[in-house]
Amino acid sequence: MKTYSSKKAFLLLLFFAFINNSFGQSILLSKDSKASVLTCGTGNEPYSLFGHTAIRIKDSINALDIVYNYGTFDFRTPNFVAKFTKGDLQYYATANSYLDFINEYNYTKRSVYEQELNISDNLKQKLFDNLNATILSEDRYYTYKFIDKNCTSMVVDILNKSLNGTIITKKGDTDKTYRTILYPYFDGHFYEKLGISIIFGKKVDELGTKIFLPFELKNSLDKTTFQNHSLVKQNKTILSFDKEPNHSWWNNWYTYIIVLAFIIFINKRSVDKIYLLIMGLLGLFFVFVGFYSLHKELEYNYNILLFSPFLLILLILNLMKNKKWTYRFSLIHIISLITYGLFMINKASFFIVLPLIITSGVILVRVAIKNKKPIPIII
Repeated sequence: MKTYSSKKAFLLLLFFAFINNSFGQSILLSKDSKASVLTCGTGNEPYSLFGHTAIRIKDSINALDIVYNYGTFDFRTPNFVAKFTKGDLQYYATANSYLDFINEYNYTKRSVYEQELNISDNLKQKLFDNLNATILSEDRYYTYKFIDKNCTSMVVDILNKSLNGTIITKKGDTDKTYRTILYPYFDGHFYEKLGISIIFGKKVDELGTKIFLPFELKNSLDKTTFQNHSLVKQNKTILSFDKEPNHSWWNNWYTYIIVLAFIIFINKRSVDKIYLLIMGLLGLFFVFVGFYSLHKELEYNYNILLFSPFLLILLILNLMKNKKWTYRFSLIHIISLITYGLFMINKASFFIVLPLIITSGVILVRVAIKNKKPIPIII
């Protein structure tokens, strides 16, 4: 949900702020002004998989055409990856000239849809003032949260604030989990889909009652009434592009199944040990981020039963040729794996992790059989 800021628009707002402070009043929008919500199509870059949301204020009388959005971040932020992982990365609101904004989406061939809001001049003014107050203060910064605070949810918040109530709420798909809602956005991006399947925990399996994605907001606005009329006055397609399919020779189901099938059928101890090492290290990482990160989506990750850090102990015992405890740890992990599989049956991510469940099961059974103490035969 990354966007691009425009210095021209920001300097324009600073100029307006100077005029406002000088004369002690805010800029008054004309009766020809329009306030609208822009929804930008999805792309194939990781930050663009879910689309983007922004607010446009247009007033030809005042020569204004500005786009406000809350999806800007800076890759140059010190310790960017660590901050993003922890959940204290600062995103911020920016103001773009409409021309710069639309040219960027035209260049990247992403569709843009506009919904003009059917609100009074007073409420347009209030929205405009609230947006400017945010842009020109420390309130423009916020701590990004995947579901609870992002470029779409922040737009919902400022719209509701300006409309004097909780007018915009989610319409439709409230009976689906967040995980189920997310999955269609990963078409052509298999390993990204697998990644969120295994790193996200309990929260994304809750019912998706909050608006957190751009097209959720777009659909909800179309179904929202305000003061006995539709909140959306007019729908318009500004740019229309068909999303280019993401064809990759490796980022797909086939390579996933081929690699896991190779691990099963090659039946080599060295390969099994490498597999257990990777699964155990991933489990250790999940435990770490679960405690370290402030992202609620990463808490209570039941995938720890599949990616168990205790697999590392099993591996050490196996390397030490301690057959008794290797056998026992194998049985414990087999029981955990069966429990995990039964728990996952009704989850949206069941089929994507099923090949991993099968592979882990086969390897654990192999380890158990190889380390089981032979039963003496008395003749």
